[in-house]
Amino acid sequence: MNLFDSFFALQFGWRDAVDIAIVAFLLYTALYVTRGTKAMQMSVGIVLLAGAYYVARTMDLAATERVFAAVLFYLPFALIVLFQHEIRLALAAFGRTPLLRFMAQPESGSRVEKLVEATMELAARNWGALIVVERAEGLREWAESGRQLDAQLSSELLVSIFAPFTPLHDGAAIVRGDRIAAASVVLPLGSGEQISADMGTRHRAGLGLAEETDALVVIVSEENRSMSIAAGGQLHANLSREALEALLRAELGIDDGSRA
Repeated sequence: MNLFDSFFALQFGWRDAVDIAIVAFLLYTALYVTRGTKAMQMSVGIVLLAGAYYVARTMDLAATERVFAAVLFYLPFALIVLFQHEIRLALAAFGRTPLLRFMAQPESGSRVEKLVEATMELAARNWGALIVVERAEGLREWAESGRQLDAQLSSELLVSIFAPFTPLHDGAAIVRGDRIAAASVVLPLGSGEQISADMGTRHRAGLGLAEETDALVVIVSEENRSMSIAAGGQLHANLSREALEALLRAELGIDDGSRA
């Protein structure tokens, strides 16, 4: 039986389709998380290393094969250390798939209005602010770095939190549902590739959290009163009130007809 006969003799069932779909999804997630990062370059190096080991084994190069075999033996442990950030992002991305979102609580349009009112008031007063809206991925590890509040969400309270010279103004406020979970929260700094010269640490911090989680971050600049939103690793800068509200509704999955 030749190669073509063997190929046409294969039987393809629904289990094979499911198997291929799972592998394709895992590969896609890995490539999506590591795209444009150093992890992608390191992955290429690992593939080349494995290829060199195969060549050394094929050509019966005993010493070279033994060296590569020793390196590949410890490689899984090194991968856990080197790719711990990417592994966490991949697991978080898997947890954000639409199949696992059916348990999410429906969004309220009133929450968007409170966020917009607070953001506009902060910009009008020229007060810098970072307002983090928690979505599917929990932000407990970040919230624990600040002051725990668990207060009812209101635009007035958000504005008062970021008033200059108050104990909680320095840092971010985390909104969880219709509650303000914490304030004065320390956020990770982003890579800065999307940050222009007129943007500062707040924009880097907002983008940094949006790169690592699915959180939505509203940023108010105290330098030029500009309003921005960081979401999905992207920064949407210099938004008008209409653009701010539209983007919040789109990111939170609220129809225009659901205005409270």
